[in-house]
Amino acid sequence: MYELENVLRPYAWGSPTAIAELLGRPASGGPEAELWIGAHPDSPSVALTPAGGGAGRHTPDSHDGGRLALDALIAEDPDHYLGSASVAEFGPRLPFLLKVLAAETPLSLQVHPTMAQAREGFAREEAAGVDPAAPERNYKDAFHKPEMILALTPFEALCGFRRPADSRAVFLHLAACFDLAGLELPPLVPLLLGDLAQPDESAALRTAFERLIAGGEDVSLATAAIVAALVSGAPMGSHVSELTTVVNLNHDYPGDPGVLISLLLNRISLAPGEAVYLPAGNVHAYLHGLGIEVMASSDNVLRGGLTPKFVDVPELLKTVAFEAVAVPMLPVGTTMLGQELFRPPFREFQLQRIELAPGAEPVPLAQSGAAVVIVTGGSVRLDSPKGELRLDRGASAFLPAAEAPVNVHAVSGAAGTALAFAVTTALEA
Repeated sequence: MYELENVLRPYAWGSPTAIAELLGRPASGGPEAELWIGAHPDSPSVALTPAGGGAGRHTPDSHDGGRLALDALIAEDPDHYLGSASVAEFGPRLPFLLKVLAAETPLSLQVHPTMAQAREGFAREEAAGVDPAAPERNYKDAFHKPEMILALTPFEALCGFRRPADSRAVFLHLAACFDLAGLELPPLVPLLLGDLAQPDESAALRTAFERLIAGGEDVSLATAAIVAALVSGAPMGSHVSELTTVVNLNHDYPGDPGVLISLLLNRISLAPGEAVYLPAGNVHAYLHGLGIEVMASSDNVLRGGLTPKFVDVPELLKTVAFEAVAVPMLPVGTTMLGQELFRPPFREFQLQRIELAPGAEPVPLAQSGAAVVIVTGGSVRLDSPKGELRLDRGASAFLPAAEAPVNVHAVSGAAGTALAFAVTTALEA
C-alpha cells in the first residue's frame, strides 16, 4: 500500500476554502477546484514508496528518492498493481480517476463522447497533427469519460435534457411576463416555442439546442431582455429555480448561449449523500457545491457554453444525445458485508463510502483490482495480509490489486467518527 501526494487544480471556478476545510489543512490562498487522485498522465498522484520496501513491490532507489509517479509505478508491473482482469479489459492503465471537486461558480456546459467517438476523434486529430495543447483540440485521449458525483454539501447542477413540454412551459411563462409588462417579446422566444412544440421530442430538443448553441445577436439580445425583465421583478411563478439560474449564469457569462440552454435541462439540487451518474452524451454543468467525483480516466470534454474556452459546435452536436431523461440518480446499496456502494452502470469504477465510529468493527474494502482511498474525517487503518497503513484526515492511498483483501479499521484511541471513500473497478472480485 502506498500513501499518495495528489495534484490540486486551481481552476478559476474553484472554491478558495471548501477542499481545505474538508481535508483539514490551511487554504492555499487561491481557488482550489479539483484534487486529482489517480494515475492520469496529465496529473498523476505521487506514490510515497516505503523505506525498506513494505507492502508494494517497488522500493526506493537513487532515481526516485522514495517518490514515484503512480502511472510510472503501475507500468513496472501492471498485472501486480492492477490485476490481470483489469489489464485484460482496460489495458495497463488505472481505469478510473477520483476527484474532490469544489465549485464556487459554474463549470462549463459540457458533454463527454462514447468510446467509439473518442477513439475516432482522437485518431482523426492525431492524423491531422493537432497539437495536444492546442485550444481547439477536442480529444486528448482515445477513451470515454462516464462519471458520477456524490454530494458532500448541498450541490447544484444541470443534468440532461428534460421533456420539451417542460421547457416550453418556461418560455410560455416568459412570453406572458413580457405581455403583462407591455414589453416587446424577443423574436427568438416564439421560434423556440415552435421548436419545442414538435411532436418528436428528440427533434424538438435538437432544433431548440441548435438554435441556441449557434449564438449570435438574436441569442444575446434575447438573453439580455429576459434577464432584464426578471431582475426588474417579473414574476417567476413555479419556475423560480430555473429562472434564478438564468439570472445567475448570465451574471457570470453575459449573453452566453448556455444561459438559455439551461432551460432545456434538468435543474437539480442534491442533498449531502445523494449522487447522480452521467453517461456519454448527457449535457451537464456543475453549478455550486463540494463533492466526490469519480470518472473513467480520460480528459475528453466537448464544451457547449458557459466558458471562455473553445466550443466546437459541429463536433459537440455529434456527441450530444438528444433525448429527454429522468435525473439519473444513483442510490447507495449495502452489501451482505455491510459495504455502502454507489454502482453506476460503468465497469471502470464504483465508489464505497466507509463510516466508522470509535470502536466499530472493521469494514471490508470492496476491491476488484486496484483501489484508491481518501480519508475526509478522523483516522483509519488499512490492514491486508501484506501489511498495514494508517491514514489520517486528508491522506490518501493506492492499494495494488495484489494487496487484497483489505479491511478498514477505526484507529484505536482516535477521537470522532472516521469517514473515507474508496474507488475500485466494477469487475467481479
